[in-house]
Amino acid sequence: MPGHHHHHHQPPCTRTHQIGALLLVAGTFFITRLFDQSFVPCSNHSADHHRALQKQFLGGPQSWPERGYGSEISLKIYVYDPNEIDGLKELMYGRDGKITEDACLKGQWGTQVKIHKLLLQSKYRTRRKEEADLFFVPSYVKCARMMGGLNDKEINQTYVKVISQMPYFRLSGGRNHIFVFPSGAGAHLFKSWATYINRSIILTPEGDRTDKRDTSAFNTWKDLIIPGNVDDSMTKTGATVVQPLPLSKRKYLANYLGRAQGKAGRLQLIELSKQLPDKLECPDLKFSGSNKLGRKEYFEHLRNAKFCLAPRGESSWTLRFYESYFVECVPVLLSDQTELPFQNVIDYSQISIKWPSSRIDSQLLQYLESIPDEEIEAIIARGRKVRCLFVYSSDSEPCSAMRGIMWELQRKVRQFHQSAETFWLHNGSIVNRNLVEFSKWELPVPLP
Repeated sequence: MPGHHHHHHQPPCTRTHQIGALLLVAGTFFITRLFDQSFVPCSNHSADHHRALQKQFLGGPQSWPERGYGSEISLKIYVYDPNEIDGLKELMYGRDGKITEDACLKGQWGTQVKIHKLLLQSKYRTRRKEEADLFFVPSYVKCARMMGGLNDKEINQTYVKVISQMPYFRLSGGRNHIFVFPSGAGAHLFKSWATYINRSIILTPEGDRTDKRDTSAFNTWKDLIIPGNVDDSMTKTGATVVQPLPLSKRKYLANYLGRAQGKAGRLQLIELSKQLPDKLECPDLKFSGSNKLGRKEYFEHLRNAKFCLAPRGESSWTLRFYESYFVECVPVLLSDQTELPFQNVIDYSQISIKWPSSRIDSQLLQYLESIPDEEIEAIIARGRKVRCLFVYSSDSEPCSAMRGIMWELQRKVRQFHQSAETFWLHNGSIVNRNLVEFSKWELPVPLP
């Protein structure tokens, strides 16, 4: 274990030594405060020093690195009101207004509603556009589309109509506007995303759709990966619906709960479980119809293995990865293209395993079987410390997905805004192509 070396003599203080110390610290404490306090002075390797560091690093995952973020969140976000912009209501409630918030809150795509609701209550919300750093465009289109409230063509036309009524979008070319796309399709739900919102900030759990298209709407440097929406009954404080089992009581080494959907990795797992049914559980679960599996039964299955396998499905992100932390099994990612949230504060190699999806065979189970229980316990304990970042609760809580999102959004703020249709004169006034001042721009504003 790093951190248990006893130094009997003081070696000369060298650059290598410093770097060694840095790596030691970074390795031992998995939530690092990038560079700001991690250079250990060479002369001090005492156990007290390690304890002090441990306090500082495991003060919780809410300690975002100061570099690039600042020391506190100071952010003003304007949330568009469905009544102020023609078409926004349709993007939320469908063409007939029949889609309800409650229906859209449930299931893995609930983030589209949760983030909107939590932003409305956020202390970082402003009601004045002129002082906003960022603008949030609410939309429940994934849900509306699934429930027949809008079709693809309507989604496309409505987004374009909505954007054309936002002078601030035009001013910045959309760079300070935030959109949530809660499913594997990401921003591709809006077919013309590349024409209209290719500069905007997109919040999505999905970082890769190159399997389906030549280009992926996700851009690592402007967009944010957000955690999937884990069932509230499992993330609430206090007693959750299903409690984790002690390792000794778990019946299986590993499990995969889900349908095959004709996907190679999933089919291989189901095949493997037929060969080794006592080690790998892949039950044929019914997700619809009269014998439909309830949420509670699903989590009771999930907790019954030491390792929860998360292969890719239609797309590379997988809700199972996030759910694992709440039943306390070790998630094993079998999805090579996956992108993960909050990588500036979470070292995923300390709280999960990622295995090549090209090697789903008995070797994977042999490897998992070789990991001693105390190591599994340690991985689970570290996961327990960071899973609060996967919970959609208020951004004023010291640790929550919303707080993480706020830190990451703060990094995207710009002082000055411009676009291809924005011009400025010597006295600082912002004008359009016809030299009309910003406050007098007429709607609809011209779009690209």
